[in-house]
Order: sequence, then structure tokens, then C-alpha cells
Amino acid sequence: MAIRVDKWLWAVRVFKTRTIATDACKKGRVTMGTPAVPVKPSRMLEVGDVVNVRKPPVTFSFRVRALTANRLGAKLVPEYMENITPQDQYDLLEVVKISGFIDRRKGLGRPTKREGRELSKFKDDISADGWDFDFDFDDDDFDDESDE
Repeated sequence: MAIRVDKWLWAVRVFKTRTIATDACKKGRVTMGTPAVPVKPSRMLEVGDVVNVRKPPVTFSFRVRALTANRLGAKLVPEYMENITPQDQYDLLEVVKISGFIDRRKGLGRPTKREGRELSKFKDDISADGWDFDFDFDDDDFDDESDE
């Protein structure tokens, strides 16, 4: 017995919908074999095959233990697939999660909640210290120098 790779990936909950699984195959994010060869959604799987799924920045690896065409409950998934993803991929995922907030370039996007609190505190401190930024200008200050 064999089953389509997109259907199996959906059934074992690697992807939320079968359409997303099919699109991932079409985009070359699902590979099989030692030289990682992209597979079409209709590629037939057999027990013992290793499927690599790239969900940037991580590439997950799964060994097929059993085949199913029906979507499984989360508790039954380990009976149908074995997660053989190397630890370095999970370490990479952790680094990306942590650096998501650190690597944001200053000045891009909305201020974070923390930055907003710091700005508010800064403005309150300036107004409490008696800084007065209201300038009184006379009309004479803006006369052209040609009138001299």
C-alpha cells in the first residue's frame, strides 16, 4: 500500500490543511532521499521513507512508520511517524525566536510597548523639570538681510 505525500503530511498534522501541504510540495519545500530531491504532491510514500519538510528557517525530518489517509488525533501521530529532526535544527529555531526582537532595526515599525513607556517617561521627565520649548520670536527676527 502507498499513499500520496501531501495527503500523509496533512494526515499526520505536519500541515494544517491539505492545500498547504500540496503548495509546500509544489514550492520544493518537501524533499526525499539522500540527495534531497524535491517531490511532487502526488509522490507515493511507503513505510520507512524519510521526508524532509523545510519550514524556514528549520528543516524537519520525519520517518514514515505507518500509512494513513485519514487525519489523525494528535495522540496517535507518534504511531505513524518518527521525528528524526537533528538537534541543531531546533537550536537554530530557538536562536531565531530569541533574535526576532533583538535584531529589529531601530526606527522601523511601531515602537514596542517598552519603547513607548520609555518615551512617555522621558516626556514626563522633561515637562516636570520645567523645560520650556515655547519660543517667543519677534517679527524682527525674520526680516530679510536685504533690508539692511
